[in-house]
Amino acid sequence: MTEPTTLALRREAAVLHVTLNRPEVRNAMSLAMVRELIDVVKVAEADGSTRVIVLRGAGGHFCAGADLKDMAGARARLAEDPDAVVKVNAAFGELCVAYAGSGLAIVGVLEGTVMGGGFGLACVTDVAIAADNTVFRLPETSLGVLPAQIAPFLVERLGFAEAKRLAVTGSRITAAEALAIRLVHEVCAPAELEPALQRTLGDILSCAPGALAATKTLMTRARWQPAESLVQDAAQAFAKAALGPEGIEGTTAFLQKRKPNWAPR
Repeated sequence: MTEPTTLALRREAAVLHVTLNRPEVRNAMSLAMVRELIDVVKVAEADGSTRVIVLRGAGGHFCAGADLKDMAGARARLAEDPDAVVKVNAAFGELCVAYAGSGLAIVGVLEGTVMGGGFGLACVTDVAIAADNTVFRLPETSLGVLPAQIAPFLVERLGFAEAKRLAVTGSRITAAEALAIRLVHEVCAPAELEPALQRTLGDILSCAPGALAATKTLMTRARWQPAESLVQDAAQAFAKAALGPEGIEGTTAFLQKRKPNWAPR
């Protein structure tokens, strides 16, 4: 991929740190950023070396949502393209789907403002760590629009009742409240974000990458299918893993009381 203009990328062994890098607008997501984020996850999935993507924001904020200038630009193009607004909105849905469906581990480090599309992006992370001064909000209905593309991920993460409450009130919630409804998984002081992230990365990297990806796929299916319909498929997936190189290495390492070859030394 070409060098991104709205993101800052940093590689740390198998971890790709992706920083939303528009601090002057609290990292509001432009269409260019959306496209670059999609490119990043596709390239990372194909490179054979990335195991974790860490999402965070520059300048003390995670993301203030969509850049409204893109919406204004889409409205201005309606005469020549009646679907201009649809296309802009759909692009963000494609972003959420790409990260939610990735076989890589996705970790969010959340600070400051987490609003709208940024809230939705937080919902598609596998692990979310928040600073205790983070503020979360779904402001769409107060702006006369709706959280269209993030709605499925809000319901998945928060449950129907909480997702609906936050969407219809547009109210702000604190990091502590976000932890209580399991939007985030850990809350700490800003100075403790990096140690908390490193602990999480250590745990993730101790897991076999293939098994992690297969587990995410199975759990996604389990959301929609009854358990009895998954018995045989789950057994086949287990056997494939157990008889494959990761399963053999993992069980051998356990018996030999050593770390498996994918774990950090």
